[in-house]
Amino acid sequence: MTISRRNFLKAGLAASCGLLIVPRHVLGGQGYTAPSDELTRAIIGVGGMGKAHFRYPGRLLAVCDVDRAHLQEALELAGPGVKGYFDFREVLARPDIDIVHIVTPPHWHALMSIAAARAGKDIWCEKPMTRTIGEGQKVVEAVRRYGRIFRINTWFRFEGTFYGFGTTVRPIKKIVQHRLLGWPLRVTVSGATGFDWKFYWQGKTYLPPQPVPPELDYDFWLGPAPFKPYHPHRVHVTFRGYWDYDGGGLGDMGMHYLDPVQYLLEKDRTGPVEIEVEAPQQHPDACGRWRRIVLRYADGCEIILDGENQRKDVPFIEGPEGKLYPGLRSNIPGLIEKLKTLPDPEPQVTDFHQAVRERRKFALNEENGHRSCTLVNLAKIAVRLGRNLRFDPERQVFIGDEQANLLINEPMRSPWAEII
Repeated sequence: MTISRRNFLKAGLAASCGLLIVPRHVLGGQGYTAPSDELTRAIIGVGGMGKAHFRYPGRLLAVCDVDRAHLQEALELAGPGVKGYFDFREVLARPDIDIVHIVTPPHWHALMSIAAARAGKDIWCEKPMTRTIGEGQKVVEAVRRYGRIFRINTWFRFEGTFYGFGTTVRPIKKIVQHRLLGWPLRVTVSGATGFDWKFYWQGKTYLPPQPVPPELDYDFWLGPAPFKPYHPHRVHVTFRGYWDYDGGGLGDMGMHYLDPVQYLLEKDRTGPVEIEVEAPQQHPDACGRWRRIVLRYADGCEIILDGENQRKDVPFIEGPEGKLYPGLRSNIPGLIEKLKTLPDPEPQVTDFHQAVRERRKFALNEENGHRSCTLVNLAKIAVRLGRNLRFDPERQVFIGDEQANLLINEPMRSPWAEII
């Protein structure tokens, strides 16, 4: 379970050379089902959120973490028959594992997803999908190239009560799809419409170096991220407060909040063309607060992220023909009765194991997931730079802003840069 520096580098080179390990269910052909009628899986990253992935379906064979304390707790929770690893590449080398759950901090998501796709694994990845726009592009390419099935672990576009809205997304989708509010639409994501941007995920601007605890391989935890001296506030629960690993509340909650909005606005294949921001100057390392972000599409649709909850009576969605508030309250007469007469939205594959067995795209996959994660990353870049931006959603580059374009693909430490 330990790994030397030499073997560590050799493993990285093997991954970068395109080692492909094909899992059991692919060898069995389309529709193949394991003898136990269960797909097998591994969890990489077994801290707080990683332990939540124990409850998902499939036979758990392996857990992995660079913190020995987390790993030991996970092994005790998992019980006999589950093996522990420190290096995720040893997990990917096992041909008996079908699905890999990636539950690490976001600065690892892209690398592990690409390595898992290359190793022939299907991928269940935590949100946000990637820390940068460029990483998302590379994940899309890898999943497509190696024919994998991918899902993001947020589900509000297809099931569950959509935060403070008091209903699932389905009836909202029907309202938008049949243009009962008119077009274009403005969506406001704020405390008034049931959302919390979690500004407590802020970094500290002064972190005196501290000794690395013996149970943690801090260098491996950092992985592709720039080296910064160890401080406990950088790792585990509070890592979200630092640009190197996430993006504060935007990174934590952005895909939960914005992916359903993207689906509602029929924007799964495109993105905004303008980003407006009101925010104080940010620290180069630590994430801070912001006041307001506007994501504007070419057709005039807007998503407003209201960080200060400025309007208390704002509708969640408003258009030229009407307004919709949480709880399906609206100024459209007889809206609920109209909804009963309208056809439901197009069905989606919302069972990930079904998607894996049938080799069909999951409802929230690498392609639409990348687009919704791009909303988060566009907002993060505007906040970090403190200025409005123009974006080309087809080429996925900023227009006339080279500093913003540098944040599309940020440097990675070796040997990880070679792998991606």
